[in-house]
Amino acid sequence: MNPATNSGATTEPVLLDATDLASDPGLTARFAESAHRILADLVAGGAALGWVEPPSRTEVTHLLDPVLSAARAGDAALRAAYADGRLVGLGYWLRYARETHRPHADLEKIAVAADAHGRGIGRALTAALIADARTAAIEVLTLDARGDNTHALRLYQALGFTEYGRLPDFVAVGEHRYDKVFCMLDFRPHP
Repeated sequence: MNPATNSGATTEPVLLDATDLASDPGLTARFAESAHRILADLVAGGAALGWVEPPSRTEVTHLLDPVLSAARAGDAALRAAYADGRLVGLGYWLRYARETHRPHADLEKIAVAADAHGRGIGRALTAALIADARTAAIEVLTLDARGDNTHALRLYQALGFTEYGRLPDFVAVGEHRYDKVFCMLDFRPHP
């Protein structure tokens, strides 16, 4: 089933990985456009996704193309959630580039369309990316989040992440300042 053409209502999102997306060039092109729409709409609504102003289509393409390429090389994982035939969420992690940090990856972005919040899509995306990290023999998966993004921080904690640092008032959005919170999920065996 091609989730982009599914016209029936779905109760659970269909999660695709980078290989699924790359297998259909048309789906890849639609993915980029839909991802742009989700990210731009969320940022316009004040979401903490790394931009102050909504990103352009070109910025999103420049963000996603290297992720897709890295995923093909085994240095990233990308997940796309489709429900009711449309993209409703995406997320990815990237392996650290420095040779000394290669066993580790950073969960860079999880984004769920505003009208799809509360349906467990963010949890499903994050859980799938965690499973992908385990499969890729990632030892430590890290992330950072804006301190006021309490919903995401609670989700990450529920999935096993622990906070390992915080930079007070580090993120500036106009006159507002927010903490930058660092979290990690350590897959290494502990004695």
